[in-house]
Amino acid sequence: MTYNVVQVGTGGQGARWCSDFLPSHVEEGRIDVVAAVDLDPDAHENAVEHLDVDPADCYTDVEEAFAEADADFCTIVTPPWTHEEIVEAAVDADLDILSEKPIADTLEASVRIADMVDEADLKMGVTMSHRFDRDKTTLRRRIQSDASGPLDYLVGRFTCNARTYGAWGAFRHDMENPLMVEGAVHQLDFLADMAGAPCETLYADTWLPEWAEYEDDVQALVQLRFENGVRATWEGAKANAETLNGWGSDYVRAECRDETLVLDGREITRFPYEQDRETVVGAVDESAGEPLPMADGDRWSNEWLVEQFLDWLDGGEPMATDVESNLQSVALVEAAIESGDSGEPVNVQDLLADTRERVASN
Repeated sequence: MTYNVVQVGTGGQGARWCSDFLPSHVEEGRIDVVAAVDLDPDAHENAVEHLDVDPADCYTDVEEAFAEADADFCTIVTPPWTHEEIVEAAVDADLDILSEKPIADTLEASVRIADMVDEADLKMGVTMSHRFDRDKTTLRRRIQSDASGPLDYLVGRFTCNARTYGAWGAFRHDMENPLMVEGAVHQLDFLADMAGAPCETLYADTWLPEWAEYEDDVQALVQLRFENGVRATWEGAKANAETLNGWGSDYVRAECRDETLVLDGREITRFPYEQDRETVVGAVDESAGEPLPMADGDRWSNEWLVEQFLDWLDGGEPMATDVESNLQSVALVEAAIESGDSGEPVNVQDLLADTRERVASN
C-alpha cells in the first residue's frame, strides 16, 4: 500500500528527511509526499527538489496543510517545544504520526501527547536514530545473543571540545540543560536499550566549568541501575580539551560474563574471557581485540525507522520506539535533569508514574 504523507519541517534536520530519509521509500512506492509544511517558505525548496512536491502543496500553516491534503500520516521534524501543538492538529485530522525525537520538550508534554494519541486510537512512532545506527545495532544484538553471556554493566562516553560560544550552535550555549536535552537524549536511550530493562534509579552529577561559555551545565557523570540488575555509567562533556567521542562516534564498553565488547569510532572489538590470562598487571590496547563484523542491513538510522513505521502501518508489530515505549527515553532525560539539580538519585519509574498522575488530574 502507498501511504500519503505530509512532511512537517523541511529546513534544518527536515532538509535531511527530504534528501536522505524519505526518497528511497518514495521510489519503492511505499509513500507519496503530498504536502510539505515549514514556517520558512525558502525551506519548501527541499521538498520540491527531493520529493517532487508541487509548490502549490507547500504550506506555512500546519492546520491548513492537514485540512487540504489527502494524507494518511504526517512526519514532525520541528523543534521539540512545537510538537504538542502539531500532534494535536494531526489527531484532529485523524493522521498517524512519525516524529523526530524527543516526543516533546518536557515529560509532562510527552505524556499528554501519548495519551492524546492513545485516546484517538492512532499510531505514533519516534525516530531514535542513534539506537538504530549500524554500530549500536551490531553491539545490541551481540549483547543480547548467547555468545556474550549475561551482561554485567555498560560504560558510555560522549565527550567533545566545544567550549567556545557558538561551537555547538549558539542557541545551545544560551539554553537550560543543553547537555541533557540536546546530547544525552540519544545516549541514555541506547544504553537503556542495550541494558534490556527499564531504568530503576538514576543519579546525575552535572556542572559547568569556568572555561565553558554556556549558561548551564555541560559536563555530567551519570549512574544508572536497571530493573534486571544491569548497571551503566555515562560520561558526557562539551567543554573538554579534545573530542574523543563526538556525535556519531560514541564509545560504549559492555562487560559481559564471557567477553568484553568495545565500540569506539563505529568499530567493535571483542575480548573473550580466558582464565589463563587473568591478571591485575599491565594494560591492553582496546583497539587490539578481535574485530566484530558489522550487522548486515540495507537501511540504518532514520531511513530504517521510516521503514519500521510503514511496516507497522501495514499491520506489523509496533515499532520499538512507539510513543508509549519512548516515554522511557524522555523520563531518563528528565530524571537526569532533576538529579543534577537536587544532587539526589531519582527513581525513574516513580517519576514517570507521578507525571502520568499529574497529567491525568489536570
